[in-house]
Amino acid sequence: MANDLPRRIVAEALGTALLVATVVGSGIMAARLTHDVAVSLLGNTLPTGAILVVLITILGPISGAHFNPVVTLVFALRREIEANAALAYVIAQVAGGIAGTFLAHAMFELPILQASATVRTGTGQWLAEAVAAFGLVFTILAGLRFRSDAIPWLVGLYITAAYWFTASTSFANPAVAIARAFSDTFSGIRPVDLPGFVAAELLGALLAMALAGWLLAEPKPMRHMKAAE
Repeated sequence: MANDLPRRIVAEALGTALLVATVVGSGIMAARLTHDVAVSLLGNTLPTGAILVVLITILGPISGAHFNPVVTLVFALRREIEANAALAYVIAQVAGGIAGTFLAHAMFELPILQASATVRTGTGQWLAEAVAAFGLVFTILAGLRFRSDAIPWLVGLYITAAYWFTASTSFANPAVAIARAFSDTFSGIRPVDLPGFVAAELLGALLAMALAGWLLAEPKPMRHMKAAE
């Protein structure tokens, strides 16, 4: 797999770029088409869930389709990805995500470089991000355990749902959060609010890994009691 690392890195950068371009671009489009925030959120949600299904399906066979530093961290801690590859993945994800933001701005003829002014802070937002990341990582690990072929749909549907049941609209991804800080649009987040989001996402992911390690473990064979003589 070492010789394959460049292809895997490009797949991670490309996938994260297209994911963020979809998140930011659909947010811009939705905000332009309606002043109803609920309708705008729906217009942001559906493309995001859909593109996740597509990207995981087409790029999963190349890199595993992490597109998310906390997912990569979990797999590194589980020793399912090499440490050097994990670091390269994270760098590619962050760089790809920022490129995706710039691409969305260019498509809508907005200033390429921006800084978001959207306030996303407070205990409710942080708890929501921990829950969002927990659910995402647990969905992935449980999906791999029981229905690996369904992972694209499981992740896409989970994020679609989490957009609506979390107060933060489910970033659940440090690379995406960083990239969205460069967009003063519907889906942005103030740079100063990033540390709280990233910390919450890391915590949620690690809790999900811990729970999955116990809950999804292969059941131990029953030891038959020796019949009393």
